[in-house]
Amino acid sequence: MPQSPTGLPFDDIRNLIPEMLGPDTAAVKVVREREAQLTKPLGSLGRMEEIVEWLAAWQGAQRPKVTRPLVAVFAGNHGVTAQGISPFPREVTHQMVANFAAGGAAINQLCIAYDLGLKVFELALELPTGDITVEDAMDEQTCAATMAYGMEAVAGGIDLLAIGEMGIGNTTIAAAIMHGLFGGEAADWVGPGTGLDAAGVAHKAKVIAKAVARNKGALKDPLEVLRRLGGREIAAMAGAILAGRLQRVPVIVDGYVATSAAAILYKMDPSALDHCLFGHVSAEPAHRRALEIMGKRPLLDLGMRLGEATGAAMAMGIVKAAAQAHDGMATFADAGVSVSE
Repeated sequence: MPQSPTGLPFDDIRNLIPEMLGPDTAAVKVVREREAQLTKPLGSLGRMEEIVEWLAAWQGAQRPKVTRPLVAVFAGNHGVTAQGISPFPREVTHQMVANFAAGGAAINQLCIAYDLGLKVFELALELPTGDITVEDAMDEQTCAATMAYGMEAVAGGIDLLAIGEMGIGNTTIAAAIMHGLFGGEAADWVGPGTGLDAAGVAHKAKVIAKAVARNKGALKDPLEVLRRLGGREIAAMAGAILAGRLQRVPVIVDGYVATSAAAILYKMDPSALDHCLFGHVSAEPAHRRALEIMGKRPLLDLGMRLGEATGAAMAMGIVKAAAQAHDGMATFADAGVSVSE
């Protein structure tokens, strides 16, 4: 990242927002012209045709392809688990990272099914972030450095990125971020996460309300919301989304926690998510609310709430199919099919 004149880490991030690339409208025009000549009624593939245009706009490619897709899963631990907001101990984050490495998780199987690359980013699991009810999650330098680390997810010539996460307690963190960014009551943003009962959800709401109230004077700055209420995996996902925009790599966002990372950038500049496709709407109740506020239409609604980028990976399979259909289909002229006058 370019060095800011002030030397403040967050200014390095802010300086990147004006550098965001816009859509390649010329590529979209070429895609639309080809789409009109393919051997099918115009518009008959519905949203798949929109997806190809989205790929063209943000890859900058007149014949968009998905040949090097990557699913990036970011794992982090949270000090707020000390408040009893999850039925699982944070050691499960370590254990699940080991399961990813061994190929035993759901995301491993989806990546096999759709022929997707998978990379897991382990973010200092032995050093949980601060308990947000009593202290900031991160200092500015740590938060900015973690965003920069997340930007590495687009390295290596990938052409489509899906982001997701693993971290016990991170639906609490996501809800705190959403409450801090979008207001309302804490209860508006809270759900069962990994399986809380009604009493557990009510307790979780109280924890979130306390954390957000403690930071009441700093909520106008999205990056301050991130460092005070967020987590390392969320900061890294925000960095990955921003890097995708800067390097013409379209991004598919997973569920509620990944969307909280996207929401940080949205509050900095609503156009910062134009290159993002939201892969699914989670069964975590507040996810739909957040997507509606940001004006985003998810691709899938399958009742999923696992995380691990599983919803994004399912969507990535559809995006791959859309690109292949557009690129591989014959035109009416190629196939010698008559066109109505």
